[in-house]
Amino acid sequence: MAWFFANGTITTEYYTITGEDASHIARSLRMKIGEELTLCTPDGRRHECEITGITGNGAPTEVAVRIMRSIECEQEPDVRVSLYIALMKGDKIDDVVQKAVELGAYEITPFLSARCISRPDEKSMQKKFARWQKIADNAASQSRRGVIPRVNPCISLRDIPKAAADADTSVVFYECGGRKLTELIGGKPKAVALITGAEGGFEQEEIDFLQDHGVQVATLGRRILRAQTAPIAALCAVMLLTGNLE
Repeated sequence: MAWFFANGTITTEYYTITGEDASHIARSLRMKIGEELTLCTPDGRRHECEITGITGNGAPTEVAVRIMRSIECEQEPDVRVSLYIALMKGDKIDDVVQKAVELGAYEITPFLSARCISRPDEKSMQKKFARWQKIADNAASQSRRGVIPRVNPCISLRDIPKAAADADTSVVFYECGGRKLTELIGGKPKAVALITGAEGGFEQEEIDFLQDHGVQVATLGRRILRAQTAPIAALCAVMLLTGNLE
């Protein structure tokens, strides 16, 4: 069944889909009146819908649906994992965003650290954010997520402790070693923050700063992972340890 996201909560029996989703339903999928689709809302509910009308041969297109039944969306993990990923060269973050959304990340926040090679100007950064959020939107639909994860504005490494203040556990993965993740992720945490570095890793002063602000230092094993591999490996490990890959 086709999978889409509503802009807000649905409180009536009927809803109108507009914008790119409506065009995709009508033109790309060529769906017809009477066919069914799924709409997810930010309140964590999934709505099974029947198409009752399609209007607009050109732009804008609108698709009217009737809500047949609504249930809690079971696709979302029971732990909110916030990924903090250092800026990387080229389009490496594109793949990280896509895979992280598929695996269940709650939000993704790029940050600047001392060894980041990529330092785009404001105009370039805005274009990158628009592309990353679009990738997140598409990945959420493809993997049938209950919500669309946010790609947050870029911050500095020193802003991470404040941004991750609500996490039960915050972990930075250091190429020079640290504790085993199995020692740090126990029980059923509600929120976890994971921090991974750029191509050149972290400077010791940065690790010291994060530790001084309550962040645990961990390892991802004896091998050195690429900057774009580390966040996905860390996310997979946390999802497995919390029972969200079963």
